[in-house]
Amino acid sequence: MTASDQPRDRAVRGMFDDVAPRYDLLNRIISFRLDGYWRKAAVAAVLRGGAGLVLDLGAGTGDLTFTAAKSGRGGTRVIGLDFSLEMLRLAERKKPRAARARETQFVQGSALFAPFKAGVFDGVMSAFVLRNVSDLKLFFTEAQRVLKPGGTLVTLDMFPPPKNWFSPLYALYFYRLVPWIGKVLSPNGQAYRYLSQSVRQFHSPEAVAGLIEGARFEPVELRKFLNGAVCMHVAQKPRARPSK
Repeated sequence: MTASDQPRDRAVRGMFDDVAPRYDLLNRIISFRLDGYWRKAAVAAVLRGGAGLVLDLGAGTGDLTFTAAKSGRGGTRVIGLDFSLEMLRLAERKKPRAARARETQFVQGSALFAPFKAGVFDGVMSAFVLRNVSDLKLFFTEAQRVLKPGGTLVTLDMFPPPKNWFSPLYALYFYRLVPWIGKVLSPNGQAYRYLSQSVRQFHSPEAVAGLIEGARFEPVELRKFLNGAVCMHVAQKPRARPSK
């Protein structure tokens, strides 16, 4: 049994198939439209080396994919990979309205067994995917495998914020109000209860940085937004050492 055949993976895939029609709308509402700003920051980080071919792991409805294609210089191409067919169908429907949509392509498949050759991508990125992955070590190992030496990995996700003045406000909103919003607006309200639980139970951003480094990446740059409730990790695959 492959990791993508695990019961948890099947359940998460089915959940995203169910919420696909309202996914973009609820993202905007729940994040107060800040999700667009965070995605632009992730794209800027993955493209800062002038990346040519970029892989979006867990592309969903294509927001990060399209943002990268729009922001990239001439020659930038972006492939979005996701295991949810319904999310990818929505991404394809958005193509006619997306800038530089011809530079994008969507593929159905698992990020844990990416259907690409080793060392072909200049950049690998993901947004709000890590909490849904059943095997983070394998996820980062696959990202490292498909990257060229010197290529950049950028991940963006939600984390339980550190305990300070902000954390009680965050807990009230995200652990109580967000599930209610999801129940009202989504065909699968249970998905937004899962969203809250997945954040509450997730690793710390420092622990995720350790997992990335453990997958043979160079030391990780950690950038925090919203008092640490959203974090971006940036790392590079080491360049090949010249032979003596």
